[in-house]
Parts: sequence; C-alpha cells; structure tokens
Amino acid sequence: MKTLLFTALFGFAGLTYAADVVPVNPHGSSPHGSSISAADLGDINVSKAPGQNAYTVAEIIGEASSLKDKPVVVRGKVVKFSPAIMDKNWIHLRDGSGNMASKNNDLVVTTKDETKVGSIVTIKGVVRTNKDFGHGYNYDVLIEDAKVSNQ
Repeated sequence: MKTLLFTALFGFAGLTYAADVVPVNPHGSSPHGSSISAADLGDINVSKAPGQNAYTVAEIIGEASSLKDKPVVVRGKVVKFSPAIMDKNWIHLRDGSGNMASKNNDLVVTTKDETKVGSIVTIKGVVRTNKDFGHGYNYDVLIEDAKVSNQ
C-alpha cells in the first residue's frame, strides 16, 4: 500500500521501507532527500538530552496528548533528511527508544535548519498532534519549527 501511494505521488516504484518508516529506493536514497537503509541503521542508542523539557523519542510519542503545543528537547540520530518540502526541511529522528511494532521509535521534525543523515542532533521545538498537511501526509505527532544543534 505504501509503495503504491508513493508511486502515485512521486512516479516510480521499487521502494523499500527501512523499519517501515524510512522510504528508500534500491539505490539508497529517497526521492526527496537522503536516508539510511535498514541494514545501515544498526543499533541506535543515543543518550537522552539533559535539562528541562528533555524527552526520548518514545516518551514524546507516548505522551503526545499531554505534550501538545509544548516545547520539548530531544536528542537522536538523523535517519532521514528531506530538504525544502513545503518550505520546510523534514527530519526523521531516532534515539533507540521505542520499537517498530509500537510505532514509537521514529519522530518526524520540521525545521528551517539543515543537518545530515547519520548526524547526532539535539532538537528543540514544539509538539504538534493530529497534523494533516494534505496529500496523505498525516502525523499523529511531530515536532514543528525546531532548532537543530549538531553534536
């Protein structure tokens, strides 16, 4: 289903999904940015950011309703970076918390800042819930208007 939707939106098939959230073409990058393949993800184990409003990826997803519209800080590894889509850069962030089965291991972030796939970053932004950007881009939880600090 995801491959068909992606094919309809971007005009090509043959996509695979790393851990079911990071679209990757057979040549190792997505049509809208770069990403890490499932084989290259390996074990991700990034320590939680220190200080006030600091959460793990799984905590933000799990506590989304109580964190809605509040500022948070999260540290993790950039597993996908998609620049300049709808005037925003899009990041998929993982820190090793959560798991694929529970769908709480990958956090989407929007920002004007730039970063690179594989970088460990600290994100400061506002939690948004039930965000619909249209064209099938719906998010139960994401962080918007983030500031990115590369480690």
